[in-house]
This record gives sequence, structure tokens and C-alpha cells, in this order.
Amino acid sequence: MSLDAYLIDGTPYYRPVANEVDLFAAAYDARMPVMLKGPTGCGKTRFVEHMAARLKKPLITVACHEDMTASDLVGRFLLDADGTVWHDGPLTLAVRHGGICYLDEIVEARQDTTVVIHPLTDERRLLPLEKKNELVPAHPDFQLVISYNPGYQSVVKDLKESTKQRFAALDFTYPEPAAEAEIVARESGVDAALADTLVAIAGRSRNLKGHGLSEGASTRTLIQAGRLAGRGVPLAEACRATMILPITDDPDLRGALTETVAACIG
Repeated sequence: MSLDAYLIDGTPYYRPVANEVDLFAAAYDARMPVMLKGPTGCGKTRFVEHMAARLKKPLITVACHEDMTASDLVGRFLLDADGTVWHDGPLTLAVRHGGICYLDEIVEARQDTTVVIHPLTDERRLLPLEKKNELVPAHPDFQLVISYNPGYQSVVKDLKESTKQRFAALDFTYPEPAAEAEIVARESGVDAALADTLVAIAGRSRNLKGHGLSEGASTRTLIQAGRLAGRGVPLAEACRATMILPITDDPDLRGALTETVAACIG
């Protein structure tokens, strides 16, 4: 089977903020599993897409959730016209045929599900399929990448230490204002002045983290606001729709953010 359908056309735009591109490339050369840590909307997924395209490797992405079982990752027996047939899950596809498997927000998955990756993340590089009584050796081109937001970790929702220490970690955060404005302008199509204004609004919202907000406005929300503004939506309304209403239901915080937007727009 070919994973050509999972190859990414072109190279998605990603602006490096440190040495993350070189570190990831070195980790891939060593087939070392990689963990991406950082807040919501800071570019983790875009980075993986960029690197997969740059390395010319298929990328299979799994959005993790609390109801995900090990079978959702590795596969299961299903009935079809020929009887009971085994169907590989996304992780098994990447392991068998060679590709990057990206488990997005892995902390959302149950711990009894994520332990299935342990034999893949050490020198064994094996995936046990217990229901099929098969050990699948990892293809030479296989790599495992996971991501999560440390801001959401708790006693209930966190990775086991035995899982964390199997990965090389790259720490992501929001870019410096000038770089973030460049990204917002490039991705949304707005001019530099408007991008600077959006970044200033985001900076003030991020100062409220821990003071009522679990997260401030992300780079992703700035791009969304810019896209609305570029289509004729007044900037204050675009910011309210993308940077205020989605991140809080608290009337006082919404009021404070609305005043911040008004002050930055001038």
C-alpha cells in the first residue's frame, strides 16, 4: 500500500522563530520521536505540516479525544462482504508503510490508550497488534510526533513521565511581535499596519492569562480576524467575533477585551 494520498502538496508556510526546523530535521534523521509543547494556535500543527512537506514524507494526523481507544489508533476487525477483515488504524498505516504519524493534543486521550505507543518510542520500534497477534516492525521512514498544551495539564490530564521521557521536546510559544505581525499579514492578506494592531490587541489579551483567561488570543485568531477585516468586516466586529467571544463567556472579561480592542484601534 502507498501513502501517497497523505503527501502534502507544496510546502505550507511556516516562519521559524528559533532553531526548531534544524532540530526536527536532526530528530527525523535519527528517527527520534518528537513532542511539540505550546499554547493553542501558536503553529504546532502548521510546523509539522511544513516539516513533512520539507522532508517529502507522508503525514497522517490524528486528532486525539477522550473517547479514543487503542483500536482507533492501531485498527480493528470489521465485517464486510468477505467476512471479518482486519483494517489498520492510522498509527499502524504509518508504521507499516513509512510516514510521520502526528497525534495532535495527545493529552486529551486516555492514558490506557497512549501506552500503545511505548514500544514504538524506544530501540524496539515495534507496534504490537494484540487482537491480531502480530508485531509490526516500524518502517525505516516512520516517525512519531505528538503535541499538547502544557497550560491544560493537571493531575487528571497529563502525560505519564514514562511517556514524556521517550521524546525529544520542542517548546513553542507565540512569536515576538514583529515576527507575529509578519505571519498575520502573510496568512490573512492584511497590510502591515493592521497586522501590527492585531498583534498589539493579542499581547494585551495574553496579559490576562491567569487573571480570568485560561488563554489569550492566539496567532490563529489574529489571522481569522484579519481575514474577516479583509472582507469588509469592521475591525472591532472582526476582533469581537474571533478574539473575544470564543475565548470567554465572562461579561466583565468581554468588556475589558472590548475596551482593549477600542484602545488599540484608536
